[in-house]
Amino acid sequence: MPPDSSRFGYRPELRRSLGFADLLFYGLVFMVPIAPMGIFGSVYAGAGGMVALAYVIGMVALVFTAASYAQMVKAFPLAGSVYNYAGRGIGAPVGFLAGWAILLDYVLVPSLLYLIAAVAMHSTVPAVPVWVWLVGFVLLNTVVNYRGIRMTALITRVMLIGEVIVLVIFLAAAGRALAQGKGQGFSWTPLYNPDTFTWTLVFGAVSIAVLSFLGFDGISMLAEENKGGAGQIGRAMAAALGVAGLLFITQTWMAALLVPDPGGLLANGDPDGTAFYDAARIAGGPWLATLCAVATAVAWGVANSLVAQVATSRLLYAMARDRQLPKFLATVSVRHSVPTHAITLTAVVSLAIGLYMNWRTDGITLLSSLINFGAMTAFLVLHLAVVWHYLVRRRSRNYVAHLILPGIGFTILAYVVVNANVAAQRLGFVWLILGLLTLAGLYAAGRRPELSGLASGRESA
Repeated sequence: MPPDSSRFGYRPELRRSLGFADLLFYGLVFMVPIAPMGIFGSVYAGAGGMVALAYVIGMVALVFTAASYAQMVKAFPLAGSVYNYAGRGIGAPVGFLAGWAILLDYVLVPSLLYLIAAVAMHSTVPAVPVWVWLVGFVLLNTVVNYRGIRMTALITRVMLIGEVIVLVIFLAAAGRALAQGKGQGFSWTPLYNPDTFTWTLVFGAVSIAVLSFLGFDGISMLAEENKGGAGQIGRAMAAALGVAGLLFITQTWMAALLVPDPGGLLANGDPDGTAFYDAARIAGGPWLATLCAVATAVAWGVANSLVAQVATSRLLYAMARDRQLPKFLATVSVRHSVPTHAITLTAVVSLAIGLYMNWRTDGITLLSSLINFGAMTAFLVLHLAVVWHYLVRRRSRNYVAHLILPGIGFTILAYVVVNANVAAQRLGFVWLILGLLTLAGLYAAGRRPELSGLASGRESA
């Protein structure tokens, strides 16, 4: 039997209906198996052509993060992800700040996905403005999410199958093209190029590539809708990371070997975001380039943003029921067992930010930078929470799981954050300062952050 949230002082409201396959599909759809297609050029240029290496390091770094998530979800099987884990593992104020940091990720992710998809569809059908596509994607996903988590799981499963089919078509065409002598032929340079390799260069690219992996942690948001044991969440996260990582590495490696102008891409970057589709055109012709572009748009605008809205609404719900956000966000539909007000707010904010960022010339780049910074910062706190909760508070002697693994994960991510985009670092720190001011405001208003059932939760963890 899955743990009951009532032992932490909460009334069970979300419906437990998701099995391992549902969680795995959810994580894969959130990460999008074809996600690298949309940011391939940026990662390629940032990594000096070693795009596959950037994804390898990104996967390894997040495997350690997944291990820390698995440890904390065993102790605290609740919705809210790192917000709950840091709050209960270290202290409620730390949990608030961790939740605030990852809120930057979760609130902005749907906006980024909608915007990229809308821009891609506009380029395919120029007669329809970007804002129309954006509104359409938001409305569609909001209606589906209102219908309940089972409906969301069904839709995302169908979408995932479609993405995998497109990816298989690309890999088959790319393999045949390379066998025919097109592109640069087989080479290890996408994994390691001694002429361009530096650790600073590669880790800077990892800070971009890791955007494709964000979403595996969203599985933890469904802890209260998981009908298996707490360990099932950890297994699903690890499996989703492994499968997605293999797909990311394979497709970017093959695309790197088919880039029509490697020198130009390294020198000028990929401002139009078409580098992958240019490689697809070499592999199979214009039809394959169009297929990959449209598939990316639908995957980001429907499948990925659909599950992103689910994760964001659950984070808002978790923080609201602890009185750290407005109470109305904790309202749950009796009929569909979903946090309807949180879903609505997520949709409204996503639409507003998407429309604003579409107006800016650097909108997509700015959103990507902010999302990565928020996620990496929250993951750093997660690793610290594992060490503090198990090693310090509970005197655990499992040094591998509770010290070595989170320590390695923390070190890798810290290096990624240090080498991240400077603008992202500045804006991210501004967001954290706003979080500190908000926390101070809660204290001033007599609403010091407290987590329900904290004492009993600690004792039973």
